[in-house]
Amino acid sequence: MDDKDFLPGRLTDLARRTQYSDYMTHSAFLDPAGQLTFDRLLRREGTGSSEGGALEGVPCFLYGGFSDAERRAAVFLPSYLDRETFLLQEQEDPQVISCLEILPLQEKFADDLSHRDFLGALMHLGIEREQIGDILTRDSGACVYVMKDIAPFIAGELTRVRHTVVMVREIPPSKCQIRPVLEEKTGSVASERLDCVTAMAFKLSRTAAAKLIEGEKAAIDGRLVTDPDERLLPGQKISLRGYGKCLYEGPVHRTKKDRLMVRVFLYR
Repeated sequence: MDDKDFLPGRLTDLARRTQYSDYMTHSAFLDPAGQLTFDRLLRREGTGSSEGGALEGVPCFLYGGFSDAERRAAVFLPSYLDRETFLLQEQEDPQVISCLEILPLQEKFADDLSHRDFLGALMHLGIEREQIGDILTRDSGACVYVMKDIAPFIAGELTRVRHTVVMVREIPPSKCQIRPVLEEKTGSVASERLDCVTAMAFKLSRTAAAKLIEGEKAAIDGRLVTDPDERLLPGQKISLRGYGKCLYEGPVHRTKKDRLMVRVFLYR
């Protein structure tokens, strides 16, 4: 049986532990498929969605360390803690997700490091993928969001990324200065369907885009989507596993051939 088959039970168990003991619980980082499972649990109970709802009567939502996080944990709140207070506390004194700043000891000798380089170095320490959230890179440095309990181990053990000697320190999530750079792109599409816009944004054929979407590789605002025909709304964020993420701004104008010219912003 695949691990995802156990996820609904694990999430329900976390909610019940918070309900019975009145203390905060949380899952590890969930990928888009896991977040969809969480969303379906809440919608099945008619208590909201993963953006905010309740499971087993316990207030819960997804949180990844910052507002645009792609990988997020399910957080279950006790009676004495509301969402706003939790978010304020987490930004200055995190209890669930820590932010690690990773910088080269000597910038002039540093490699130009990528997301893959940092992830590979972390996995080489024997850390499971579900303990690692988003990795934001800039030049040869990065801010990496990880589960709070694994942060001291990483800070003490990670000394090299590829050939670059690095230093690691834990910082409040609010102090991370790295945010994705947005690159504007416009192109013509037949409609605002997910497969059409995704194909344009990531330089794919519409057939290839549709297969990736049906293969559970796409998400809208962190919600896994498997229907290529789903219509997009301006302001929604599209993630395509293996290709990247973009912000859909919407139509610019209609062409003489009755196609839509749309604008997206690619996260770099």
